Amino acid sequence: MAADGVVIVTGANRGIGRGLAADLARTGWPVALVGRSLDKLQEAARDLPSAAVARCYAADVSQWEDVQAVVAAIQADFPAIHGLVNNAGITRDGLVVRMSPEDWQAVINVNLNGTFYFTRSVAPIMMRQRAGRIVNISSVIGLIGNAGQANYAASKAAIVAMTKSVARELGGRGVTCNAIAPGFIETDMTAGLPEKVRADMLQRIPLKRLGRVEDLAGVVRFLLSPDAAWITGQTLVVDGGMVM
Repeated sequence: MAADGVVIVTGANRGIGRGLAADLARTGWPVALVGRSLDKLQEAARDLPSAAVARCYAADVSQWEDVQAVVAAIQADFPAIHGLVNNAGITRDGLVVRMSPEDWQAVINVNLNGTFYFTRSVAPIMMRQRAGRIVNISSVIGLIGNAGQANYAASKAAIVAMTKSVARELGGRGVTCNAIAPGFIETDMTAGLPEKVRADMLQRIPLKRLGRVEDLAGVVRFLLSPDAAWITGQTLVVDGGMVM
């Protein structure tokens, strides 16, 4: 770990992103929490240990100008950018025959364009450093599809393909780029699922439980660590065995 190198986590104001940022901060990483709501980011930061090094940056990841401004601010606040965790994502579910162009575009804008904008902004910095780690949060839905989630599946599948291309482009400068494809994770988004839907999910998971943010956090830490120095362009599926 670069002791002074910050890890940027997008979508850090809630759910998986908040949990990942908290885990990194607790284990000694300086963390830049990025999300739309500064109030929620600051609330997340207050839950961190007093010794944690964490700063909050409000931005809409689907807006190129916002992303550029935030990365510039982070670069000014920290001596190096060690890692980027592209986690920000939304859903706007609906069958293809009923999905509005607006719902399609909203998901692509946040999930895919946001990943590109942050990668595009940090890549030159990491290349100059000749070191860096990019971790993209995809989804098993991007690997197998799901009825009612064509927009989400398309965005997450594209992240897998983008990860491979970025890995090929940046590898010669010591920068790795990998993806994680989580299965069904316990978050505020899954907490309100009807019992029948939840039971159907569990039937598809050999380990017979939904995942926890902690199940992803260790994988993220691994990909950021020196132990993963010779791993790039890969998608690690963390899903309790659902996709085999």
